[in-house]
Amino acid sequence: MNLTESKILRLEEAVPTVEAWQRAGQKVVFTNGCFDIVHLGHIDYLEKARALGDKMVLGLNTDASVSRLKGPLRPVVNEYARARLMAALSFIDAVILFDEPTPSQLIEAVKPDILVKGDDYTIENIAGADFVLGRGGEVKTIALVQGYSTTALIEKIKQGYK
Repeated sequence: MNLTESKILRLEEAVPTVEAWQRAGQKVVFTNGCFDIVHLGHIDYLEKARALGDKMVLGLNTDASVSRLKGPLRPVVNEYARARLMAALSFIDAVILFDEPTPSQLIEAVKPDILVKGDDYTIENIAGADFVLGRGGEVKTIALVQGYSTTALIEKIKQGYK
């Protein structure tokens, strides 16, 4: 197993890992998403999210859940490749695939100290926010870099290859 694969954890591996980090006094940040075609907006967001704590756990949508959210032609990049790419980023410490409609169950199992989403969300509509706040944790939003989205990128590619 290589370094990037070693950061892709099943939930039963992730929970004791996160607990050990927290026992050591480290603040654990959690975010989630599809991260289908990774672009500057993703990198900027993830880097800023990780800067809020000591460790970063990323909940990554499975291929099936991406298709349910984004449509039958998505994802463009399969879940194994997306997970390896996310794990290759130095500021991501663990990647966990999830198939549920929201990451609420994953958040309740991992118990992060800080839950983060982009500012296209409000704290009230972030899945898992009530749980994290109820445990004394923090929920934050991060300003997204304008002009970057996977959907827009796909459209640009489609327009260029008609």
